[in-house]
Amino acid sequence: MQKLFWGVNDRLGSTEFLDKNIRKAFPKHWSFLLGEIALYSFVILVLTGVYLTLFFKPSGTDIVYDGSYAPLRGVKVSEAYASTLHLSFDVRGGLLMRQIHHWAANVFVAAIVVHLMRIFFTGAFRKPREINWVIGTTLFALAMAEGFAGYSLPDDLLSGTGLRIFQGIVLSIPVIGTYAALWVFGGQFPSAEEFIPRLFTVHILLIPGILIALVTAHLMILWHQTHTIFPGRGRRERAVTGEPTFPHFAAQSTAYFLFTFGVLALLAAFFQINPVWLYGPYEPDQVGFGSQPDWYVGFLEGSLRTMPRLSTNLFGHTIAWNVLLPAVVLPGLFFTLIGLYPFVERWATGDERLHHLLDRPRNAATRTAIGAAAVAWYGNMLAAGGNDVISATFKIPLFWTTWFFRAGFFVFPLAAFAIARRVCLSLQRRDLRTREEGVESGLISLTPDGGFRERHEQPSEDAEAVMEARQPGELVAPYPHHLIPLPTPDRARTQVRTRVNRFYLNYQAESHGGGQGDLRDGSAEDGRGE
Repeated sequence: MQKLFWGVNDRLGSTEFLDKNIRKAFPKHWSFLLGEIALYSFVILVLTGVYLTLFFKPSGTDIVYDGSYAPLRGVKVSEAYASTLHLSFDVRGGLLMRQIHHWAANVFVAAIVVHLMRIFFTGAFRKPREINWVIGTTLFALAMAEGFAGYSLPDDLLSGTGLRIFQGIVLSIPVIGTYAALWVFGGQFPSAEEFIPRLFTVHILLIPGILIALVTAHLMILWHQTHTIFPGRGRRERAVTGEPTFPHFAAQSTAYFLFTFGVLALLAAFFQINPVWLYGPYEPDQVGFGSQPDWYVGFLEGSLRTMPRLSTNLFGHTIAWNVLLPAVVLPGLFFTLIGLYPFVERWATGDERLHHLLDRPRNAATRTAIGAAAVAWYGNMLAAGGNDVISATFKIPLFWTTWFFRAGFFVFPLAAFAIARRVCLSLQRRDLRTREEGVESGLISLTPDGGFRERHEQPSEDAEAVMEARQPGELVAPYPHHLIPLPTPDRARTQVRTRVNRFYLNYQAESHGGGQGDLRDGSAEDGRGE
């Protein structure tokens, strides 16, 4: 064994690699574990998915069901639906595995969303991490597509309704929509015999392969660039602190994986999800009241429901704007803007420096307000996807809910932006007041003139270091002065960039040494910024 070990080491340099990386620092803050929830959920998805693949039959061939579930005996169903029922009622542990798999899919997408929000609000996407942000955004989109493909496979009434909506979305694409729908579904919808095997291949092979490749690239880039850290006393750019990989992070990560698996198992055991036997097999002429997709595609459902009727006949082609805009253009813009945001902010602020220290969200008021507006918009669309359930539950006319969410499409993001930025500025002022006046001690002193005054004490050095702020004046672009005010493209571009720059930075303060980089050029090398 000793010869084998040293022989492998001579050829691969394994001890040198371990010696270099085993002491790598990982931050201790809890928010850095959000991405690990997504990673562990993905691992659990792969493990349970392999188990389910052994029993699921990806076939749309019609058969007569004669399994254990009595209410459906004698009913003509597809082999995919019958195998799902067999897996749920006849395979030992099959239903538990199905539900773990489905819950893991929901948690996987939720963890990606929360992880992206943490990165966005703290500015962790800035140079040199723009590539990882783009990878993360791509993972978000692929995870949604993978989840949609997964719950569409059983060929039940709910999944069939979702696929019918998907077909309508594909048909709405101008010129090529009809041909694309025929190509995707292998004929006229539902065409389950052709489509389910294709969807199964996409679900277990194509998208998971891309996800594994992107997750691997994401982790490799993260390992090379190191983690970010929150600002604090003595912390500067390029000086990452934390616990070593072994044994601290290794033990913590192992325990966290087991906790994640345990929580998903508890959810699967006690909270029913996707009971396909209650929905029944898919029939094109049937639909269930209150049918709702998984939460991560609910915003797409909401955008379709709130869009008014609108179509145009152009050169012999009908363009269904009421489907094309909310279901194709809107999500495309949504993910494109998310992916390009680091480059937009860098262009606006003119900041080309490396960043390993994070922002406190309050100290980047404009960015935080933009994020709050996006969350408000997404929440409005998600709620709009259940406007029929809201209407039936609260006895509100359906058209009232529809118009409410139509107005909310514009009003809620603007209101969230204004409120969030004012809150951030108020928190900045409170930090400034705390640094100048100290914190309340609860002790009352008698003044010489007979009055009473509460004593204020200076905050601790650690707390004061976090609250210490500066305005990034070196990044504020001056207003251009042109001798001849001609409306040239370069002059218009300069004016726009200047105003966008001030839109960001006039409402922004930065933690000392973090947020917009250290001020001294040499600090990036020696880790002792001012």
